Amino acid sequence: RRMSRVRVLVGTHKGAFVITADGKRQKWDVSGPHFAGWEVYHVKASPADPNRLYASQNTGGFGQLIQRSDDGGQTWAPVGNQFAYEGEAGTHLWYDGTPRPFAFKRIWHPEPSLDHPDTVYAGAEDAALFRTSDGGKTWQDLSGLRRHPTAPHWAPGAGGMWLHTILLDASHPGRILVAISAAGAFLSDDAGTTCLPINRGFTSEGIPDPHAEFMYCVSRIALQP
Repeated sequence: RRMSRVRVLVGTHKGAFVITADGKRQKWDVSGPHFAGWEVYHVKASPADPNRLYASQNTGGFGQLIQRSDDGGQTWAPVGNQFAYEGEAGTHLWYDGTPRPFAFKRIWHPEPSLDHPDTVYAGAEDAALFRTSDGGKTWQDLSGLRRHPTAPHWAPGAGGMWLHTILLDASHPGRILVAISAAGAFLSDDAGTTCLPINRGFTSEGIPDPHAEFMYCVSRIALQP
């Protein structure tokens, strides 16, 4: 009987690693670092094609790149890196409570579609949700989130205003849950065209890391049948 294998995709300050083992997890093989010297925020595999990997890498000097692998991480190539806010960018609050325009800085989290390897959602700083349907060649701003009436009141967490979590619901096609530090959690039932906040009843009083609370909220909701 063929034994199952385990694969762990790891992003670090020193690059990306692909770590594999057999089902017993007694011996691990480490491939990497890929993109040595670059910060890699997330590495994600497509559920529709496990050999299709996406990685978001960044350095202060050279900026950000989205990298794609079609062979499980053996080779990589950069894809499209044009992320533009659609229409008027709008404003959010800064740490001191003053308005500041939304400005794209980097992609924090790529989340491949559950059923198509060329479709990927991406969470940005400043908080925005993007999508590609051509394997990363072009990216579309799903501006319904950023144009929500609450957006002018969003403010960054300690590390910035990241859209750091994207969860896709296999039982409800088109349902997306996202979490933003520190604006909270939002739900879309139309693949990101429109979004609603789902933070009612959650507060950060006495919580040292409020955005972690909201991420927990999103995760619990996503696990409901």
